[in-house]
Amino acid sequence: MAPSPSPGYVELIRQRLKNGWVPPVARLVGFKLVEIGKGHARIDIAAGPQHANPMGTLHGGILCDIADAAMGMSYVSLLSPSESFTTLELKINFLRPVWSGTLSARGRILRKGRTMGLVECRITDDQRRLVAYATGTCMTIPGARGDSLSRPRKPSAPSPRAEQR
Repeated sequence: MAPSPSPGYVELIRQRLKNGWVPPVARLVGFKLVEIGKGHARIDIAAGPQHANPMGTLHGGILCDIADAAMGMSYVSLLSPSESFTTLELKINFLRPVWSGTLSARGRILRKGRTMGLVECRITDDQRRLVAYATGTCMTIPGARGDSLSRPRKPSAPSPRAEQR
């Protein structure tokens, strides 16, 4: 049986959003966390020419970003304040091209275990048509509590190759 979810992260995220907090990647890509609850989250993006690939349609990486964000927020909503997580894998099916418009990525937990979980995301356009479908695997990291919902990067050790130069 999965551990009892803690409302800690959900309430922390909701409070930060009210105070104007925006995750750095959301600022960069232009998406917004519009809903988070126990085991689910929704990310919206106003797709436009700044998100286009060379063919003029929405770049698949943008769809991956919003799917990963929606699934990640769904997963973090079930963690205790002393835990963090990382995405281990993400698989996505692109189902229809998009040039512009509002997209909604709805992530939800399919199964949450003690150390790993399975998540899914359905991305729809403003006409509620399915644009993409993604699944992912997340791994819980115990004892990785950080401040501000993000952890400071640990300095990386120099590679042996760099020392030889």
